[in-house]
Amino acid sequence: MAAYLSASDHQRVSDAVAAAEARTAGEIVTVVADRSDGYSDIALVWSALVAFTALTLYALFPDFFLGIIDRLSGRWGTDWSDSELLALAVTGAVIKFLATWLLLLWPPLRFVLVPGPIESARARARATDLFKVGAERRTHGRTGILLYLSMREHRAEIVADEAIAGKVSPETWGEAMAAMLAHIKDGRTADGMIAAVEKVGAVLAEHFPRAEDDTNELPDRLIEL
Repeated sequence: MAAYLSASDHQRVSDAVAAAEARTAGEIVTVVADRSDGYSDIALVWSALVAFTALTLYALFPDFFLGIIDRLSGRWGTDWSDSELLALAVTGAVIKFLATWLLLLWPPLRFVLVPGPIESARARARATDLFKVGAERRTHGRTGILLYLSMREHRAEIVADEAIAGKVSPETWGEAMAAMLAHIKDGRTADGMIAAVEKVGAVLAEHFPRAEDDTNELPDRLIEL
């Protein structure tokens, strides 16, 4: 897994979380992930599609492919039996499937072929899963919130616990997301996370001001997966 943030970056983000939480009862969890999913199912679909396409072309233009095989094998216009034709078709499809699968083991190519809506859905699902494990209902006032960044998919998500979601509409986090992505597009991941933390902290401070007896219920440190 690639490391996107240095030790000093981790400390800067953690300090930003602590500073934001000093003004609010909210608890901010920050996560930077290399990817949200391995997309092995997408690789399987592409491999099957290539194999099916090969079979379809073979069925539509059998003479063309048989001519190529005859020339490569040195056979002269041999009549192929039905079983031989079937064996050729199946063998060709299997080779296409395996070749495509092997090519898609290379992550950069595999991620290029993942449709954008699927990337968004997987990033959202991963953020929700991490929120349920690390923040949901783990604070006294149900005031946990997760900032999630998935580097491979170029996706960011904000997931809030029920007390926050009841007072703050999802659209409110748009400014935090925009601030985050503006920095990240320039290659400044830590600055992006810090900007988002500051924006989220300001919203939380407005709706959930910190009480004198408030305690820090969740770790401030940035989590990199």
